[in-house]
Amino acid sequence: MTISDDDSLARLKEIGRIVANTLEAMGKAIEPGMTTAELDQIGRRLLDVEGARSAPELDYAFPGATCISVNEEIAHGIPGPRRIAEGDLVNIDVSAEKGGFYADTGASFAVPPVTRSIERLCRDGRRAMWTGLRQVGTGKPIAGIGQAIGNFARKNRYTLVRNLASHGVGLSLHEEPTEIATWPNPSERRIMGDGLVFTVEPFLSLGAEWAEDGHDDWTLYSNPQAPTVQYEHTIVVTRNGPLVVTTPG
Repeated sequence: MTISDDDSLARLKEIGRIVANTLEAMGKAIEPGMTTAELDQIGRRLLDVEGARSAPELDYAFPGATCISVNEEIAHGIPGPRRIAEGDLVNIDVSAEKGGFYADTGASFAVPPVTRSIERLCRDGRRAMWTGLRQVGTGKPIAGIGQAIGNFARKNRYTLVRNLASHGVGLSLHEEPTEIATWPNPSERRIMGDGLVFTVEPFLSLGAEWAEDGHDDWTLYSNPQAPTVQYEHTIVVTRNGPLVVTTPG
């Protein structure tokens, strides 16, 4: 969507705040021994309290309120009986709708104790996202996002998962502009318009380059298998850069 009035922006900021607060609370609630279903229930209750609806459930009949992916799972993990353990790498993706507006956010959490390489991966995953966000602005090329993230990954000896892209959001969970690469894409020619709403969500890895299907209809796995993190914000393009709407408050 493209934001064209103050009321739409206020509604987008509201759902952005809701998903950001939910993600933050779920991250703080992670404990060894709890199941991913129990963690998902925390997210569901928080969305319910705010009058928001899970976007993956609403739009795609996903079997959970949030996506929770552990270790070899890198996206769209189904909440269930899997127990979180010390040393796990847990990705939580929270997207929701309220009043016809959608926002999408995500982050990866390392469950202590973890190695220095995993701590560094989490730190640099967030840095990679912000490297891409700094390329956002009215009139700028969309390709600049993936080019900047790609340079960051190469410089710091990481790989990027190249078949999980950023996307437009706002009036539905996935909309135009689709397939926004968070890796260098020479064929990308689109330009960011003022008020355009989309996500920036690189998947930074210690070796994976692809996401592949698993044993169910949803969960995606790293290929080659390697620790992988994802950090995601929903933003609005402005002349002063990105307006991040998925911030807690």
